[in-house]
Amino acid sequence: MKLALYQGPSPAGDIDRAFEVIARVLSAAATGGARMAVMPELFLPGYNQPDRFADLAQPQGGDWQKRLADLCRSHGCGLTIGWAERAGDTLYNAATCLDASGAVLAHYRKIQLFGPMENTAFTPGDSHCSFDLEGRRAAVLICYDVEFAHHVQALADRGVTLLLVPTANPAGFDLVADTLVPARAAENRITIAYANFCGTENGLSYGGKSVITGPDAQPLASAGRGEALLIADLDAIATIDPATLGTQARDRRQV
Repeated sequence: MKLALYQGPSPAGDIDRAFEVIARVLSAAATGGARMAVMPELFLPGYNQPDRFADLAQPQGGDWQKRLADLCRSHGCGLTIGWAERAGDTLYNAATCLDASGAVLAHYRKIQLFGPMENTAFTPGDSHCSFDLEGRRAAVLICYDVEFAHHVQALADRGVTLLLVPTANPAGFDLVADTLVPARAAENRITIAYANFCGTENGLSYGGKSVITGPDAQPLASAGRGEALLIADLDAIATIDPATLGTQARDRRQV
């Protein structure tokens, strides 16, 4: 299975522009043979839009989800994307994974909200989710979630081998892509796709450096600071020498 990952600027509240980019990404991903494309956190409507979330957030099954499903069907490629979800009076920083037919495979609400903006705008989620993706057990976390080892470990303990992570990591936090994501992948023997923004939005600069990291902590594909579409063949993981993989899960002791 091939997996695509998009790194690009935030649509900054421009919904029409956002859907134009999503369509372009799905088209390019499908042309490259990918079965799933991963896009950044809160791509709909844009991450640094705290004054607009309440007005723009949509419910599950709303217009955004219907349009995303149509695009997946049109291009024959699945999509994992972050968006602002409304459930009654409650807002969530959410991500949905749809397959190539537009069917929802998973819906996840971010547990570890980051900083004053997110904690003011959103309510934290309270559960993990996992699902089958092209013969692999997969799961979704969002940005700050992946920096907490116990969340990744909990999913690995449930048999997850592929973790899809929409993110909005600011500039100055390269530690996450360079160190924490590879560490989470290696200690749990999983693959992590970490999809970030680049550029700036309302005075917030993003760090880029999106990456698809294998269970040996080595990148299958990685981006720099600018716009990029990464495509990695996950079947290449089968060629990794098992002797190079971590044994923490096997050797872990409880005290």
